[in-house]
Order: sequence, then structure tokens, then C-alpha cells
Amino acid sequence: MTGSAAPWNYAPAPESTKVELKERYGLYIDGSFRDPVAGQFFETINPATEAPLARIAIADRQDVDNAVAAARKALKAWRRTPAIERAKYLFRIARRVQERARELAVLETMNNGKPIRETRDEDVPLAAAHFFHHAGWCDKLRFAFPTRDGTPPAPVGVCGQIIPWNFPLLMAAWKIAPALACGNTVVLKPAETTSLTALRLAEILQEIDLPPGVVNIVTGAGETGKAIVAHGDIDKIAFTGSTEVGRSIAASVAGTSKRLTLELGGKSPNIIFADAAIDQAIEGVVSAIWANQGQVCCAGSRLLVEESVADEVISKLHHRMRSLRVGDPLDKNTDVGAINSRAQLDRVERYIKCGVAEGASYNAFTEGSLPKKGFWVRPCFFTGVQPAHTIAREEIFGPVLAVMTFRTPDEAVARANNTMYGLSAGVWTSRGSKAYEIAKQIKAGVIWCNTFNQFDPAAPFGGYRESGFGREGGRAGLAAYLA
Repeated sequence: MTGSAAPWNYAPAPESTKVELKERYGLYIDGSFRDPVAGQFFETINPATEAPLARIAIADRQDVDNAVAAARKALKAWRRTPAIERAKYLFRIARRVQERARELAVLETMNNGKPIRETRDEDVPLAAAHFFHHAGWCDKLRFAFPTRDGTPPAPVGVCGQIIPWNFPLLMAAWKIAPALACGNTVVLKPAETTSLTALRLAEILQEIDLPPGVVNIVTGAGETGKAIVAHGDIDKIAFTGSTEVGRSIAASVAGTSKRLTLELGGKSPNIIFADAAIDQAIEGVVSAIWANQGQVCCAGSRLLVEESVADEVISKLHHRMRSLRVGDPLDKNTDVGAINSRAQLDRVERYIKCGVAEGASYNAFTEGSLPKKGFWVRPCFFTGVQPAHTIAREEIFGPVLAVMTFRTPDEAVARANNTMYGLSAGVWTSRGSKAYEIAKQIKAGVIWCNTFNQFDPAAPFGGYRESGFGREGGRAGLAAYLA
């Protein structure tokens, strides 16, 4: 056969599940949906098409007051509910999430922009798993957290929880499940751009007859979150989001009796040693930085490669990047979907321009044209990156990878720890002893060996330094919800 082979493409495989959407969504307070006091709504859109999806209520301080009052009123009865009964409610939520999984996955993709393959196979099943896992803890708290008089440990009280837009349903499950298992009540605020799956979860809470006021969901932008943080009758704040906002929340809570956990940004290193299984490591790199368009707090956004295999790794990474499919998130063949918002797209593009301006070499996915509508950016990586470069130091929160090299294990550790963050890291080597020794020296809350972005409800997750404090998941995550 002579000449170059003709390019080929997968046939489109659009998701066929239809999702019913209301014209507008109110606030979920005290077991029912209601309009906001001020009557204000905002429009939420599909980031892949910029088409409007629904109008979402904006909660003001009075609405937050009403939600907190409902949570406080429900607290006494909920904390006295027998543990086995609380477990039944959590089991029901988990089963209902499973039963409505395809609907939730499609809605998540429509509102967030990530590929349906990720929401369907990862986000929704893991959200259900968190409710299942914490249901099993309800009647075991007295053994895991023994008290002097043998009584079950007391819940913290009313919990204000603020979640980000990158994993809307999963983050809601991470926050709500442990709080309810421990006997707390909740006021949850989803991200402004991705409120729909949290509101669909509220419908599930109604379906399983969760007592009114145990979970309240208020939507809105930053002012709504500030009202929750500043509220005098909230006992605990749990926040997942940017380091900048986390600092502001910590300053607001300082000097009060509120408990606080923060899961913030990251600039996670992914270290490939010369003795690693290179092809396996390449797949790990792809998962670490280009899953969810790189919009992951623990994304492996810094790739550190041993100098002797750097050329091989970069060549294979470039080849693998060419096979990615960028496009319609509702197509089951899509690997990389849309950036969540115009503001986030502008941020990512600024960092790409900064990387080029500072002298790093830009390598991008170049196959085909990007859709005309929506918020799109090509997956890319930079080589020739120096530790002082902006793209090596600051969190981009997009599909942008900074590649650096090292010669010795000590240099790898030094470069990995050369950051203000400390959320996660990856180590790739065929020697278990080396993986263990390197992992011990890396200052990060979660370290994966020969894999990346693997989560389990039983495993604690959280960071150090500018990546926050406190843990979510497992026994350590429950401790934050017990007094």
C-alpha cells in the first residue's frame, strides 16, 4: 500500500436519554421548593452550546435565614433519630441515585460540559457509593469515636456547605452523606453555574421522605455563599473551591466558634521515573490532566519526567494526545468536553498565552476544528518549562500540562514540593520500595502510585498548606462532623 492512509473518525454516538427540565427552579427549604423572597432568578446555560437550560433562584440573606432556621428546627429530631433509621434514609438516597443514574449523568453533562462517559461511569456511581458507604457508618460511630459514658458521639449541629462547579453531584454527596450519617442538618449551596443536579437531588430527598429541614439547598452566587459563612446560627462550614475564596472564608470564620474544613486548589506533580511502565504512565498522565478538561483540584498539572526517558515520554504523550476526541459532551466517544464558563475559558487562555510568552514550547491537540458555539480550548502541554514559569506555579484549572525534567530522585522530590499547594501527587515506577520512599517525602494529602485520580468513599481525601485542611471520606472525614 502506498501513500498516506486517509484519516478516519468514530461515528457519532449521541446520548439518547432525554431529561425533563422545568422553566425555573426555586429554593429547597424545609422539605419543599419555594420562590426566593426577593423573587430574583438567573439563567443557567449549557457550556457546550451556550443554550439556556433553566432559570435558577437567587437566595438572599432572608432566604439563608429561613434555610438555617429550618435546619435548626429539624436538628433536635434528626440527631435523636436512631442510627439504623438514619442509615435507611441514606440507603434510600443511594438506591434512588442509582435508579436515576442515566438521567443524572445527562443533566450533569448538560450543565457542566464534561463528557457523558465521565458523568455516567465515574461521577454518578461514586456519588451513590458515598451515600452507601456513610449509611453503613451510622450505627458504628460509637465504636469508631468512643465517648467516656458509652453514648454515641454528638453531631456538630447545623452545617453550611459550599461546593464547586467541577463535580456538582459528587461534591454534594461528599458533603451531605457524612453530615447526615453523624446526625447533623445541612444548608448546601451549589455553584452558580451548575445547580441543576443538586436541585434534582433535592427531588430525590422528597421522594424518599427525608424529614423536612434536614437538608436545605439554596442557590445563588458569591453573596449567597457569604451569607452562609457569616450566619451566626451555623455550627460548621465546609467549603470546596479556590484557595483565594478559602482564605476569605477562613478570615471570616476566625474568632468564631464555627468549625471549618477547606478543600482548596492544587498544582499536583506527576512523577515518571525511567523504570516505570511508560505506556501505562502515559495513560495515567492523560487521566490526570485531561479528564474533566483539567478542571480538577487534584489534576496532575505538573509532569516531572526523568531526563533519560523524557524524549520517549514526550513523543508518546504527543501521539496519545492526537487520539483525543474534543467535542459534544453528550457523544459517548468524546474524551474532552467544554470548559464550564466563559470566565474560566478566558482564564485558561490567559495562562496559555503566558506560557508561550515566558518561553515554554506549546504543544496542542490540532485535529479538526472546535465547535463554533460554547466554551472550548484545545488540550495542550508545554515543554521546556522552568520552575519559575507561571504555568508551573499557579493553578490553571484547565487542560494545560507543564512538563519538566529531573535527573535524581532528590531533585524530583524537590521539584514536586516546590509549590504552595499540597493536595495530591502521582509516582510512576516499577519498584515498590522506590514508590514508598518517594511518597514519604512528598508534601501532599493524597499520593497515588502507578495510577492517578482513583477515589473511594472509604479513603480520606484532603490537602496541606494552601490546599486546605480537614479530610473528606472514610473515618477521618466523619470526625469533622462530630463534636
